[in-house]
Amino acid sequence: MDLETILQLAGASLRLATPLLLACLAGLYSERAGIFDIGLEGKMLAAAFAAGAVAAVTGSAWIGLLAGIAASVCLALIHGLASITLKGNQLISGVAINFLASGLTALIGQNWFGMGGQTPQLQASQRFLGISWPFVDRLASVPLLGPLYRHVISGHNLLVYGALAAVPLTWWVLYRTRFGLRLRAVGENPAAVDTAGVSVVRLRYGAVVIAGVLCGLAGAYLSTAMAAGFNREMTAGKGFIALAALIFAKWRPWPALGACLLFGALEAIGIRYQAITIPGVGVVPVQLMQALPYILTVVILAGFVGKAIPPRAGGRPYVKER
Repeated sequence: MDLETILQLAGASLRLATPLLLACLAGLYSERAGIFDIGLEGKMLAAAFAAGAVAAVTGSAWIGLLAGIAASVCLALIHGLASITLKGNQLISGVAINFLASGLTALIGQNWFGMGGQTPQLQASQRFLGISWPFVDRLASVPLLGPLYRHVISGHNLLVYGALAAVPLTWWVLYRTRFGLRLRAVGENPAAVDTAGVSVVRLRYGAVVIAGVLCGLAGAYLSTAMAAGFNREMTAGKGFIALAALIFAKWRPWPALGACLLFGALEAIGIRYQAITIPGVGVVPVQLMQALPYILTVVILAGFVGKAIPPRAGGRPYVKER
């Protein structure tokens, strides 16, 4: 494997890790506030459909992006209503959102476009395309720097750069602002936060809405940037991989970036090398290479994460003492 191939894989890993990273950060905000969010997959799927469908109808990727965020936030508020206001089981609420999104996207897509739940293929003007940075051609002949600049730094769309910028922003919000301090506190000891005169309900709803916005960005990325339209079940378990990355990162933003890049690299390798021949064994089945990210997710969580301690109040509704 030469340097050019390695850098191409690095660039592909970054693009494939983007929806995982956005969803992982969404789960980070929600679970740090004490609301477990199994429904990342469903919110991403709903956002992907809304973004792809609205972009196809209006001809604008930006309007599609806003529609995707709106769809995800609506599901996030349903999850918040069930988990925070009605004090229901957070895991069951998240699973219900996944089923709801899966059924609604197929049903609405079929009735709207009559294409088996898919949306029409998006044109270039309806998508977020890669941005070529200045001097890419001039630096092409420079050893290492030129290929690195071309394949890893340049050529990505705005959502990729936005996802990367969201990591230091999340770190700053959580660890350098009063809102972040309260958010982390409400996931550990909501009674103490309530005693200090801060609304636990408002903080948790705020975290849930932020998670909805980030999931909306992740879903819109899938249908208007990574692909050219919506396909049924196109999230393909990415929400659950994002949850695995969140556990692997132990609910911290910078390790979350590393975990998502790792899973993105596994997916990039699985896509690029689908016809590997092992001496003495034969050709590796394509299905095995496609399943590589999911297999490695289980292996990593089972053997390499160690003891991951979630927020102490996570998954438990807060009942104010009278």
